[in-house]
Amino acid sequence: MELIWSTVLTVWGWLLDHLLYINLAFSIIIIFFQRRDPRSVWTWLLALYFIPVFGIVFYLLFGQDMKKSRMFRVKEVSDRLNLPVKSQEDIIRSDDMPEEMMDPMSRDFKSLIIYNLETSGSVLTVNNQVQIYTDGQAKFEALRNALRQAHRFIHIQYYIIKNDELFDSIVPILLDKVREGVEVRILCDGMGGRFMPKKRWDQMRSAGIKVGVFFPPFLGWLNLRVNYRNHRKIVVVDGNTGFVGGFNIGREYISRDPKFGYWRDTHLEIKGEAAISLQIRFALDWNYVTGENLFKEIRYFGEEAEYARRRLNGQIHAVWPDPDHVNEMVCMQIITSGPDTREPHIRNNYLELFHKAKHHIYIQTPYFIPDDAIFSSLKIAALSGVDVRLMIPCKPDHPFVYWATCSYAGELLDYGARVYVYENGFLHSKGIMIDGRVSCYGTANMDIRSFELNFEVNATIYDEEVTGQLEEAFMNDLPHCREITKEEYAERNMWMRIKEQSSRLLSPLL
Repeated sequence: MELIWSTVLTVWGWLLDHLLYINLAFSIIIIFFQRRDPRSVWTWLLALYFIPVFGIVFYLLFGQDMKKSRMFRVKEVSDRLNLPVKSQEDIIRSDDMPEEMMDPMSRDFKSLIIYNLETSGSVLTVNNQVQIYTDGQAKFEALRNALRQAHRFIHIQYYIIKNDELFDSIVPILLDKVREGVEVRILCDGMGGRFMPKKRWDQMRSAGIKVGVFFPPFLGWLNLRVNYRNHRKIVVVDGNTGFVGGFNIGREYISRDPKFGYWRDTHLEIKGEAAISLQIRFALDWNYVTGENLFKEIRYFGEEAEYARRRLNGQIHAVWPDPDHVNEMVCMQIITSGPDTREPHIRNNYLELFHKAKHHIYIQTPYFIPDDAIFSSLKIAALSGVDVRLMIPCKPDHPFVYWATCSYAGELLDYGARVYVYENGFLHSKGIMIDGRVSCYGTANMDIRSFELNFEVNATIYDEEVTGQLEEAFMNDLPHCREITKEEYAERNMWMRIKEQSSRLLSPLL
C-alpha cells in the first residue's frame, strides 16, 4: 500500500510540474484539430485551466471528437442504399409524384423531405399504420404481443436495459421464439447496459440469443467513449412491425420507481414500410458492433423478398408502393443522426419545421438545452405570433441538465412563449408538433447532446390524423401541468439563479 501511495504522489507531482505543457498540447488539439462550436471550445479551455489535472481527465472521457472518423460508412451498404434515395429524390424534384400521394403530403414540406433524403438517406414511405403509446404498461404489453407473433426474426435495440422485472417479462418470450427457430438479436449501449450483469448476457447467448454491446466498457464500468452514447430505441419484428420512442427497459419506465412516480413518455408502433427504415438503421449499428453484415440477406428487409430486393436495388416502383397495396396513407421519414455524420440531421429537421410553422409549435422534452440556431428560431416564431408551447418535467433526473433547462425555458417567456411544468410524475416524452399537420417523435431530446453527441432516431410524420392524436395527448397533459409565468420566474430565489446560470455556462458539455 505504501508503494502504491508513493507512486500516486510521484505521478501527481509530475503532472503538476508539467501541467502548463500538457494543457498547451490539449489546447492546440481542441482549437486546431477538431471542428467544434466556439462556445464548446472556450468551455473546454476554461475547464483545462481552471480545473487542473481533472480537466484533462474530463476531456479524455467526454471531449473526444468523432466527426472525422466515419465509423459507420460501409461502402457496400452505402452504395446499395443510395440508389432508392436518388430515385425518390428525382421524382419529388420533378413534381412527378403519384396522384395518390398528393393529399397526405403537403407541398409545404417538400424542401424538408428532399433535405432528409439528401443528407440522411431518409426514404419517404406512405404505407404505414401508427399506434401511439403514452403509458409504459400499454407500450410494453403491445411489444410483448408483437414479439409473440414473430415468425422470422426479432431485432431489439435499447439505450438502457436493466436486469429487473420488466426485462424478466420479455426474456421468456424471446427464449420461446428461439426454440421455434426465430432469430433474436439484442443490441444495447455500453453505458446504458452497465446495469446488466455479464452473466445474464452470457446466459442469453448460450440460449441462442445474439447479443451486441455498443462501445462496451473495457475495465469494469470504465468507458473512454462514455460521451458517445447510442441513445436509439428500436424494435423490429419480421421487417413489418417497428417500435421507436422514448421508453427504455427498466422498472421506472413502467412507473414502478418511487423516485420518479408516473413515467410519461411517447412511443410509436409502426406497421408498414417505415419498419424497413428502422431495420436498416438497426442493421448498420449491428454491423458496426458485431461485424455481422445483415445486408447480405434480403429476407431482413421486408416481408416480401422480391419487394425488398427491388427497393434496395433502387427501382422506382420499390420507392413508390403500388396503390392497390396501400392500406394506410401515413407518410413518414425515419431520421437518424450521430457524431459520425457531417450534419446534425435531427436538429436540422427540427429547425426546418420551426421555420415552416404558421400557427403553433408544441414541444415536449425532458431536457431543453438548445443551440443558438434552435433557440433563435423559437424566439422568432414566438415574436411572429406563432403559439409556442414548451412542456418540461418538474423534477430532475440529472440536476445540472434540469437547471440549465429551467434557464433556457425561462428566457423563452420573455418572447411570448408559454412554458408548462409537468407535475404528474416525470415527463420523458421527446417530440414536436407543427400546426396540427406534421410531428416528429423519437429518441432525441431538445439539447446539444442529442443533436451532436448521441446516436438518435426520430420519425417525422406528415399526417394530420396522427399529429392530431399527438396534440390531443399534449392537451391531455396540460391539466397535470403548472404554467410558469414571467412574474413567477422573475421571483425565483438567488440560489436557484446561481444554479441555473452555472449550469447554463456548462451547457456545451452537458
